[in-house]
Amino acid sequence: MSFQKVLMLIIIDTALIVLAYTLSFLFRFDFFIPPAYGAIFWKGLCIVAVIKPLAFLSMGFYRKLWRYASVRDAVEIFKVVSVASLGSSFFLTFFQYFDHFPRSIILIDWLILLFLTASSRLAWRLYREHIFTSTRNTGHRTLILGAGDAGRLLLTEIGRQQAPEYNIVGFVDDDESKRGMILGTVPVLGKQDQLQELVRKHGIEDLIVAVPSVRGFALRKMIENCNKTGARVKILPAISDIINCKVLANQIRDVELEDLLGREPVTLDKSGIRHYLQGKTVLVSGAAGSIGSEICRQIVEFDPRKLILLDKAETPLFYIDRELAARHPKVTIIPVLGDIRSRDKIDAVFSHYKPDVVFHAAAYKHVSLLEHNPTQAVLNNCRGTKVLADAADKAGVSSFVMISSDKAVNPTNIMGASKRVAEIYIQSLAKKSSTKFTTVRFGNVLGSSGSVIPIFLEQIRKGGPVTVTDPEVIRYFMTIPEAAQLVLQAGCLGQGGEIFLLEMGDPVRILDLAEHLIRLSGLIPNKDIDIVFTGLRPGEKLFEELLTKEEGVRETSHRKIKIAASAAADSESFSAELAQLFHLAETHDIQGMVIALRRLVMEFTPSQQHQYPAERHQHAISAGQSIKMKDGAQPARIIPLRQPVS
Repeated sequence: MSFQKVLMLIIIDTALIVLAYTLSFLFRFDFFIPPAYGAIFWKGLCIVAVIKPLAFLSMGFYRKLWRYASVRDAVEIFKVVSVASLGSSFFLTFFQYFDHFPRSIILIDWLILLFLTASSRLAWRLYREHIFTSTRNTGHRTLILGAGDAGRLLLTEIGRQQAPEYNIVGFVDDDESKRGMILGTVPVLGKQDQLQELVRKHGIEDLIVAVPSVRGFALRKMIENCNKTGARVKILPAISDIINCKVLANQIRDVELEDLLGREPVTLDKSGIRHYLQGKTVLVSGAAGSIGSEICRQIVEFDPRKLILLDKAETPLFYIDRELAARHPKVTIIPVLGDIRSRDKIDAVFSHYKPDVVFHAAAYKHVSLLEHNPTQAVLNNCRGTKVLADAADKAGVSSFVMISSDKAVNPTNIMGASKRVAEIYIQSLAKKSSTKFTTVRFGNVLGSSGSVIPIFLEQIRKGGPVTVTDPEVIRYFMTIPEAAQLVLQAGCLGQGGEIFLLEMGDPVRILDLAEHLIRLSGLIPNKDIDIVFTGLRPGEKLFEELLTKEEGVRETSHRKIKIAASAAADSESFSAELAQLFHLAETHDIQGMVIALRRLVMEFTPSQQHQYPAERHQHAISAGQSIKMKDGAQPARIIPLRQPVS
């Protein structure tokens, strides 16, 4: 608050103090002060006019924003006025004989001053909220869904704004006890099932969902209800997102896909993670990717000594290096341009930087692309992981965490099979290494590069159609920050050999996802934007799993992290077959490589639509041929890719 405003408030309060003191004498003597008390009155007036303003000032009375005055502030007024009255009473009795000063004056003066001070603050708030804003009802006609605490606070905040964007017409709430009640000056008009009628009757333009506690399915149903009205839909985020924001109205925003998924905020054991990472040299492979870069952003919050960013993509590495260096200048950030498949490069990095903790996020992950380029999946995801893990073992790294995928479970594609091979190798290495090797397995992440969400958004931006492979396809989703946080937590919990499973919540139908995104863009599915089904691509499944049939689940100390109780492979025989797999991949023998993958991953079942036409190799497979398996089994015929339906 400026000096001029403080000075003005001091002058006003001094005037109220003088008025309260004068009225207390007038009330005491029936509005005629006897001459014998004249001198006492004037001396006392001088004392209270000096002492009480000083008491107000010393107790921080003028640091309050009285436009936001509340019940708690009324208690503060009571305390300040009481202390000021006690202080002035002491000086009055010190300079006057108490017998000559009417004792009732002190009590009457305290009551009047308390009333005048509180009334002046309340009057200013009423002026701001009602008189000052009553003539400005030019904002969008709006209903607030939820007449609870969040809705009440939001109404108050909007009422305080000088140029409110929203003109609140009423509340909508399913609580029968609130029906017909008035919150502030705004009535509760009805329930959610009456929403369309209320929007039409009152000419509503905007709907604001102000129920931060509602998540997941309930929120999705609420948003679907709102979308049917044709009004614009806004939302207040979760309480955890707005708790530090003092202006609630500023948090009103468009509904986002993350709201509809209903993911609960992640609670981390930050002290455990800090102990795990603080002062350590941490290396992240795939540091420029979607997951790797977010892991780096989370790591720097725990004050590592050095953070090594390893990636072979030059431009993305350049940008994540700049971002982290600008945000955390005290942390030593070292970008390393290199390929995890290069043993000499990786050995040199470990020898020079001596990392304590490694997060391995580098991987090829796009299923359909790797179906065209299967040898690259094996060489990058399997051999690259082996090169990195062997270097960590040789260098005596304390902890090594590999990021895996739910597609490694009962895989039907090369990408999933390659990740399962990497999981098995990490487990086998953990049995004989002093390094704590662990794996973290989870599903899809929202917004990762090449994921379905950016593709849908781009298709919507271009006017459609939105392409969905199959109406029954379902997937698990989590946000990138949540995945990265849980990876750090799992790394902190790991003792070696575990496969950690991140709690993915409820699966989501991709068709529902597409429809939600179209509606969030203000459009109507199959009216403004068509949805076209293209058929499953090679290697794709209708649903993903997080456990194989042989795996059980154990609990951990974190409720969102479980452990898959899977048995590790025999190290020697596995290593021999792995060497053979790499040889087949290097010589582009795809037929032999698929057979080798099936020996390593018994649950690997190539899909009905497999084909590998993109690479030239010594056993070229043309469309229409069959793969003859070593055990005499006859897998599916290889057929050409289906073209998207236009």
